[in-house]
Amino acid sequence: MSTAKPSSPGVSARMSRQARRDTAPEVAVRKLLHASGYRYRLNERVPDMSRRTIDIAFTRAKVAVFLDGCFWHGCPEHATQPKANSEWWRQKLDRNMARDMETTEHLTAAGWTVLRFWEHEAPVQVAEQVAEAVDRERSNRGAQGLGGDL
Repeated sequence: MSTAKPSSPGVSARMSRQARRDTAPEVAVRKLLHASGYRYRLNERVPDMSRRTIDIAFTRAKVAVFLDGCFWHGCPEHATQPKANSEWWRQKLDRNMARDMETTEHLTAAGWTVLRFWEHEAPVQVAEQVAEAVDRERSNRGAQGLGGDL
């Protein structure tokens, strides 16, 4: 692990103010889902993993939805690499991507369906894919006598 640090207290403070929840893409998808009759939990803790949350969780259907920011999560289309203090940023962003992968693997192993979307994806299409997955899992679990969501 490197001893690299943020380039300045100002940069560090500005980045720490970036929205972690209730981002515009999350709110847009949630509104569409809610208007279609879907009920969900927000920022639900990942079972057995500290300091990790699911953006939109359908707990009984076991569907976890993440809407990842292009910069913070390494979007292959839109991610950028800061030029100032590039080593520190590369390590930080690599850790974010590794944490995402670890979270997905953990939830999948626990029987969850994990859906990850990029912030630039159309909310209507994201909501449609989420609804399809929730309906499919509800149907599968209903057939097993496990009931529906919230």
